[in-house]
Amino acid sequence: MDPEITDTDQDEPVRRGITRKNLLKAALVAAPIPLLIGGVPALARAQRSNSGRLAPTPFCHDGDEPTIDQTEGPYFKPDSPLRTVLADASTPGVPLSVSGYVFGRSCQPLPNVLLDFWQANDNGEYDNDGYTFRGHQFTNAQGAYTLTTVVPGLYPGRTRHLHMKVQAPNQGILTTQTYFPGEPRNNTDTIFDPRLLMTVRQVGNGREASFDFVLDVTGVPPTKPPTDPPTDPPTGTWRVGTNYPPGSTATYGGQNYRCLQGHTAQPGWEPPNVPALWQRA
Repeated sequence: MDPEITDTDQDEPVRRGITRKNLLKAALVAAPIPLLIGGVPALARAQRSNSGRLAPTPFCHDGDEPTIDQTEGPYFKPDSPLRTVLADASTPGVPLSVSGYVFGRSCQPLPNVLLDFWQANDNGEYDNDGYTFRGHQFTNAQGAYTLTTVVPGLYPGRTRHLHMKVQAPNQGILTTQTYFPGEPRNNTDTIFDPRLLMTVRQVGNGREASFDFVLDVTGVPPTKPPTDPPTDPPTGTWRVGTNYPPGSTATYGGQNYRCLQGHTAQPGWEPPNVPALWQRA
């Protein structure tokens, strides 16, 4: 019998069959990042919009449709710090934790995927001078990520949302946003798309959310970070295993590059392949 999953925003239960993603979820139970949200597999979300059930994009059904793009907006900044925690107990706002996975179109979890998050604070304001509520991270070997922050505030014309850029090694960049169910402004925000609703539940004085990204990637990147530099390094000064802080420079293939986001270089992240990390100088 199919499991019954109750929408956190609706009383009517929605039934979902067993999918490859759910089976994969069960196989990853031993992963270090929690896989269950409220006792329900995070991959088996059942949010609905007022107009009906969601399309299968976030679920990685057999069609494996990629997560949709959305506008970057005016507040993106490069050079965000490497971190998974954007807020602590002293930060004003409702505590929010977000977790999930990044999958390819073949329903394989993707390790070493870059996720760059940014959002408004509790008052609906973006930090355009510094890097408050901005940070990037990489998925672990199981393709999982986690983010600790607060629920973003409202500002004119928009509903509550999180911004992110997602990029698998040596692949293109997905720029998109995720949303909260049950928000009154979801119905009036012209950018809002129900396919990007997170699963959210109340936990104490905070909220737990989950969302799984599906990238238009057919292969699987390397599952382990490098431990040693390659025997035959590429032409130039760029090297696997080197820690590059923001603003540092390297050469590769006769070109000069400036580091946009601090990271430790890995195979597949050569400067011409990852514009989210490197910019030609």
